[in-house]
Amino acid sequence: MNIQKTLWKPGILGMMSLALACSPQTPSDQAVSEAPEEKITDTNTPLHLLQPDYPVPYGVPETAEVKAVIDRVRDYLAATTPTEILTEGGEAITDFSQVDEKSVLKQGDFRLLSYEWGVTYSAMLLAGEVTGDEKYTNYTKDRVKFIADLYPHFQSVGSKEHALHSVLYPGALDDAGALCASFIKADRSGLDADVRPVIENFMDYIMNGQFRLEDGTLARNRPLKNTLWLDDLYMSVPAIVQMGKYTGEKKYFDEAVRQIKLFSERMFNEEKGLYMHGWVQGMDVHPQFHWGRANGWAILTKVEVLDALPEDHPGRPMVLELLRKHIRGLAKLQSGSGFWHQLLDQNDSYLETSATAIYTYCIAKAINEGWVDDQAHAPLTLLAWNAVSTQVNDQGQVEGTCVGTGMGFDPAFYYHRPINPYAAHGYGPVLAAGAEVIRMLEMHDFEINDSSVQLLDESSKN
Repeated sequence: MNIQKTLWKPGILGMMSLALACSPQTPSDQAVSEAPEEKITDTNTPLHLLQPDYPVPYGVPETAEVKAVIDRVRDYLAATTPTEILTEGGEAITDFSQVDEKSVLKQGDFRLLSYEWGVTYSAMLLAGEVTGDEKYTNYTKDRVKFIADLYPHFQSVGSKEHALHSVLYPGALDDAGALCASFIKADRSGLDADVRPVIENFMDYIMNGQFRLEDGTLARNRPLKNTLWLDDLYMSVPAIVQMGKYTGEKKYFDEAVRQIKLFSERMFNEEKGLYMHGWVQGMDVHPQFHWGRANGWAILTKVEVLDALPEDHPGRPMVLELLRKHIRGLAKLQSGSGFWHQLLDQNDSYLETSATAIYTYCIAKAINEGWVDDQAHAPLTLLAWNAVSTQVNDQGQVEGTCVGTGMGFDPAFYYHRPINPYAAHGYGPVLAAGAEVIRMLEMHDFEINDSSVQLLDESSKN
């Protein structure tokens, strides 16, 4: 692949100023410094070639550079998410038949059973597929096997309050959906464990246990009765559509498409190309807070469905058109630094990492699958990845991620949500974004044309 590359560097004027400010001066230097600077003008300098002071790297990264970033994330997570079950006294249990209600999972930096880790498990599988590096694949397989092997032993524990409580007795879509989708993917990739009972238990809750509105829309009764959370699209639909692939039963494909339609009819703002975060039945006016990560869950859901839905399914054109509208709405709101804002249409809200990473993955995936115009969207996707890469520190932690967020009715609630490197929501999206950007770099050629990143026109290579 022939990639011409440029990266951010200080502008010429900035470098001159920095050199003058930082260099120690001798008397002769002082005489030189007092000499008038050569004036840069349109007649002595090609001004269009001056390098801007970009706030993040600008240009086309090498695939090795992208992988180095996600390798740091993987290595950090591998070291800080152990797969051990302990006695109440802290001793390792190797014979799982000995677990009881007092047994605890060994604590790391993150919870192996959270919905955020469902996202991470799926992303690790994707990264392993794209890069061929089995360390990613094995990260997920080892942990899913660990949970699946524990599952039947905790079924026989008398108390419902135990380390696998949320797996055996899910009480919300957060407990079931993202994990279920990732477990199905792990099993389909070849897993040395009987994970089917866990999957079926999760799916039973999603299809039959979760509260719904009268028309069947998946809903919650918090913070108010009959409330839709945009987040719940991702906490349910990817698992449902994966169950369709897992079993071959059409009813799951139909239900996945139906939920996207029901949510979108109420929550998608056609004018802006964005979703509102929450919708409450009975309200005359619905709060139009276009929260970044919730829009991320919505676009990720559509990408997951299109990736799994049969090509001839009658609901496919509707989902595809919604995806294109959503991408158009998001593209208009990307900041000049490559990030998106916490509230997407509020430029004074902070720039947020997890949403930016989700959009990076989804738009790159849409480009690679031919769902959207590649020349129009590939440069903004590389800019977004370059931005995300700056938020992965040397330790492999993802910075700039908003913590878990409920549904609010005032802007201050969203504007001032804390950010934290232990907010688990950023890790899976960064891994997925890096993996899909690597695929995009392998599938397409780029060039720097008149100082800007361009997807190389295929016809120009002939």
